[in-house]
Parts: sequence; C-alpha cells; structure tokens
Amino acid sequence: MSGWVQGDVLTNGMRMHYYRTGGSKPPLVLCHGFSDNGLCWTRVARELESDYDIVMIDARGHGLSEAPQGEYGPQAMAADVAGLILALGLQRPRVLGHSMGGATTLHLAAGFPALVSRVILEDAGAYQIPTPTDDAPRRNDLAVWATEMQSKTREEIMAIGREQSPLWDEEEFGPWADAKLQLRPQALGVRARPRPPWRETFAKVQCPLLLITADNDKGSIVKPEDAAEAARINPNVRLVHIPGAGHNIRREQFEPFVAAVRAFFAEE
Repeated sequence: MSGWVQGDVLTNGMRMHYYRTGGSKPPLVLCHGFSDNGLCWTRVARELESDYDIVMIDARGHGLSEAPQGEYGPQAMAADVAGLILALGLQRPRVLGHSMGGATTLHLAAGFPALVSRVILEDAGAYQIPTPTDDAPRRNDLAVWATEMQSKTREEIMAIGREQSPLWDEEEFGPWADAKLQLRPQALGVRARPRPPWRETFAKVQCPLLLITADNDKGSIVKPEDAAEAARINPNVRLVHIPGAGHNIRREQFEPFVAAVRAFFAEE
C-alpha cells in the first residue's frame, strides 16, 4: 500500500471510506463483495495502478465506512458510489464490482448513466436474490457465520480462508480476514428486501458492460443462460467466461481475469 492514500467522503447521508492509488491517470472505482472491504482489491490494484487512478471503496456497513440504519440494497449502495464519484471529482470513471459490489455497479450504470464510462461485473448482476420470506433462514445463517468469524483472531480467520480457498494467493487472506472483523450487523440488511428485477436493470444500462462469469459447479452464481439473456436484452452487454474458477474469479484465476479487465477497459 506504499504511496496510496485513504480518506472519507460524505455521500448519501453517510461517511464512506476509500483507498486511492492516485496519479494523473484515468479513474477506476472498485466495489467489493459482501463481507469484504476495499483492500480486498489490493492484488488487482497493484496490478493496474500503473494505468489507472484506482479508488477502492468500503461499502456501507463494511470496512471503515459508517453503518447507518436503513436500506442496504443495491440502489442505496449505487447512490453511495455516485456521491463518492461526485465528491472526489472523478470524470466518468470505469467501475468494476464483484458480487454485492457488482450489483452496486450494475445499478450505478443503470441509475446514474452520466457518471460512468464502462463497467465490469465479476459474477454478479444476472442473478435473482430470493425474497425476504424465502431467504430468512439464509440471513439467519449469515448472522451466525458473522458472529462466529468475529469470535476468532485475525490469524484464525486467515487459516480458515487458506483451508477453504486453496487457489487464492497468500496476499488475499490478510485483507479478507480484516474485513470479516470489520463487518457490522447492519450490513446483513443487504438481503432484507427483494431487489429490482435484474432484467429490467440490465435493459437500462447505456454504457459498455462486461459480465465475467465462471463455473457454476465451482461456486459461480451467474448461470450461462442468464448471462446470455443479459446480452440479448442489451447490446451493450458483453460476456467473458473464465473456466477453473467459482464465485471469486479474480482470486482463483487472477491472470485471465486481469487480462479480460485490461482488454475491455482498453477499448475506450
């Protein structure tokens, strides 16, 4: 993190924390998944910082950002990022989001088209979250999981990560563990309400969008038929499938992931 800076902005009624690589380069905003934080993008940021001024956000309820009561859905989180873009004076940045952060990125592109130039979703977006009634057991499981993780030390959480995710680079486990210890109970509200229909949201996107998918049998959540439908709905949508990875595509197939990101962003 040498040379990087960090700070806070007020956006959408909350204080959002961010990390930034800096420099006079095109801006790139990175939006992490549920229970991660901005520094969970460290390996990607180090790879791309020579070409981009990278801003890694801590989403509401995550990392060092505030955890307000109320809405934790993708529309609220998109408004958070929109406010950050304006507060930092970023000129139509590229945006890349994973999982929950991918949903945020999708809704940012759909709801604030003037603020972004092109976006990438890492295993996100074209996926239907169950309704609150159907999902109550899952949310309870998440609360139990979060409580159990926060009863452990950083080193113990890192050991769990190594056991569960042997394909990850060692650099991933420190930020991953820190993020689990920083997670606030309010963040479980990300599953408290049904999301807007994803097909309608994809239809509203006006900028180029790359949806990166991986293998469902390894844990990827976006099905091939849904990815294909997203591309059918909107000609701005492009698809890349990276085999040999599950939900955490960049962590399990880092080089192919970065190559896909570079190629797509270089088109502008």
